[in-house]
Amino acid sequence: MSEMKIFSIHGYKGSAHNAAYGALFDCGYNVHSIQIDYDSESPKTVLEKLHNEYITSGCHCLAGTSLGGFYAAQICALEHCPTLLINPCLLPFLVLPELGYVYNGGIWEFSEIFSGFTGLDKTLVSTVVGSEDEVVTTHCYTKAMLENERYYTVDGGKHSGATLPLREIITKHGKEIFPEG
Repeated sequence: MSEMKIFSIHGYKGSAHNAAYGALFDCGYNVHSIQIDYDSESPKTVLEKLHNEYITSGCHCLAGTSLGGFYAAQICALEHCPTLLINPCLLPFLVLPELGYVYNGGIWEFSEIFSGFTGLDKTLVSTVVGSEDEVVTTHCYTKAMLENERYYTVDGGKHSGATLPLREIITKHGKEIFPEG
């Protein structure tokens, strides 16, 4: 098992032990994740909680799926650490209202937090996007913001990480995605 510890952040209404967690674990990484109820706390509180968890858990890298990708990118901007984003929901204030997001004032807070991306170093970010993502339909923005040599588009891939060849991508490119420093 790799000494590198990765904090994996799941998506909206997702599971801490999602496809990204499983793929990272199967590829020999030490993976840490917590279950989050995004509807029960403000986005700013969730960001603070996740950032604190990243620090106190001793993680070195991040992985974020969907809404977890939004938070992982925010923490990456703060911590300057290697980060893997899987079908990231970088514009949650546009996407979440369509999915039944209910936290009062949350959409406004996502808009306020969005400015944190100005500190993001895209050379630290690797991205996997399904070409047929039926949930996050704003990947034209994702590509414009994050495209680099580690931006992978999976033809026919849907939103669920289970539809993406995550194990294969991590096995083949893991040393570039998560350099050991």
